[in-house]
Amino acid sequence: MSTTSKIFQYPELQKVVTHLRDDLKDQECILLFAHNGTGKTRLSMDFKEEAKKKDGRNTLYFNAFTEDLFWWDNDLDGDSERHLQINSDSAFFEGFKELALEEKIFAFLEKYASFDFRIDYDDWKISFSRGEQENIKVSRGEENIFVWCMFLAIYELAIDGHASYDWVKNVYIDDPVSSLDDNNAIAVAVDLAQLVERGKEKIGAVVSTHHTLFHNVFWNEIKNRKLKRKTYFYHRSQNTTTYTLRWTDDTPFFNHVAQLAELKQAVTTGDIYTYHFNVLRSIMEKTAVFFGQDKFQTCIQGIENEALYERAVQLMSHGKYSIYDPRQMGEDNKELFRDLLAKFLERYEFALPDILKAEEAEA
Repeated sequence: MSTTSKIFQYPELQKVVTHLRDDLKDQECILLFAHNGTGKTRLSMDFKEEAKKKDGRNTLYFNAFTEDLFWWDNDLDGDSERHLQINSDSAFFEGFKELALEEKIFAFLEKYASFDFRIDYDDWKISFSRGEQENIKVSRGEENIFVWCMFLAIYELAIDGHASYDWVKNVYIDDPVSSLDDNNAIAVAVDLAQLVERGKEKIGAVVSTHHTLFHNVFWNEIKNRKLKRKTYFYHRSQNTTTYTLRWTDDTPFFNHVAQLAELKQAVTTGDIYTYHFNVLRSIMEKTAVFFGQDKFQTCIQGIENEALYERAVQLMSHGKYSIYDPRQMGEDNKELFRDLLAKFLERYEFALPDILKAEEAEA
């Protein structure tokens, strides 16, 4: 495998885990950008399990499974005593009762939200309030930010060397900003970078995300703090088990650029799927917003067959086409998609990495 190209390909996920663990031997932070559906959560769990096999438990993680340690009791009978239940059997909460973390959690929470909370350590439940309203059910976004603040409080204890978390040598954080608005995404990125810097002498950090804004803010934060770091675009080719880590070096790999490169690759190989219209529409909407417009139609205004392309995007992007259930387009729609993408890239000259060429060279 050539390292000069900064592209690493592996036939199985375990090899990616080994690569990241090797990186942490001389890096303080690793940042991965990856689209949904590439196995980010599975990668975080395999990373944790590999550590158990070789070094014993040493990874504190935050991912979708962390959020599943909490569930709502909505008091369906009385409709008044709603609370969030905690899975007290998880190792995540070892020593939790004795630590009384409310103050630490609230120190983070007050930056993001306007509600209060109380933890019942006897029944392992959390009640929320806002002003005079008691036992409220907070929104999904508010729930996520609360769980995130709880994780930050525990991460801080690990950094400070508390006995309950002295086993933590690495943290693996996957998509901490799901269901958050942009302001909170920025705040989370800044706060996380501060903690990574504080703990850099004793705890290595791996952070993965599909959120463009969070990725770019966090990348700039760890760069400005001069942390020893590596940043990758993590990619799994459609319908294959080939995993690619593309070292992005000094330039953040922007989401829309990554997606455009993949669309260009799909056109080259002919593997054009119905959901690709959804992706292209999303890119055009972001491009329009960048230029001060509010509709994707701005991006195709004035080109030949404008009405046809607009109708195709409207129709195809509103279908139930999922990346998790990919279906190839018919030949007519493939040709329409090729033409539209070509005209879009002719109007907006993005500098795209040639994923297909690079992968063929590595193979």
